[in-house]
Amino acid sequence: MSKDYIIAPSILSADFARLGDEVKNVLDSGADWIHFDVMDNHYVPNLTIGPLVCEAIRSYAIKDGKPACIDVHLMVEPVDRIIPDFAKAGANLISFHPEASAHIDRTLGLIKDCGCQAGITLNPATPLSYLEYILDKVDLILLMSVNPGFGGQSFIPSTLEKLKSVRGMLNAYEANGGKKIRLEVDGGVNASNIAQIAQAGADTFVAGSAIYSKPDYKAVIDSMREALKGI
Repeated sequence: MSKDYIIAPSILSADFARLGDEVKNVLDSGADWIHFDVMDNHYVPNLTIGPLVCEAIRSYAIKDGKPACIDVHLMVEPVDRIIPDFAKAGANLISFHPEASAHIDRTLGLIKDCGCQAGITLNPATPLSYLEYILDKVDLILLMSVNPGFGGQSFIPSTLEKLKSVRGMLNAYEANGGKKIRLEVDGGVNASNIAQIAQAGADTFVAGSAIYSKPDYKAVIDSMREALKGI
């Protein structure tokens, strides 16, 4: 399993009145990516942020003097219309839900054509069969460990078995000459369960309220890194 762990705080839990500073501070505190949750009050029961906000934070998302990855998670339906707007706004990686696309292969191709890495996101009850014919098209698989729509929810334990299944699939794919595909988890991730989640196969971790609800972002991220040591 990869030891190259990525921590990607979700700005859904940040202070929106100070969003630029929140992005800068969490990256300066040791985060790797910025996770950008887009909800449309249609595919999920909430309404959040769009391409203009992504464009606004792009100049703040700097890590070690270079642009940090903005990991855009589209919880919108239909999804194709908005993808070019996010690519233009500075997204680096765009993931979407298969239920939100009439033609999954075409949507993945659109993301790539726009110059971004492509991800597919599976809800807690979405079957893994969606992955069967698209591994050559994706750079990231995101497993939701809560039902999407709201931050601050508790981790759904059955996600651990699902993670193990996907990790087995990805290991077999890589062993047969396939590229490395990141395995991301989003929902209820914190310092107390991140090691267990990593042991199940995840290498990329989205944490929102676990980081942004605390006054010292660095202390939380450091505790997550410490929990991941030796796995």
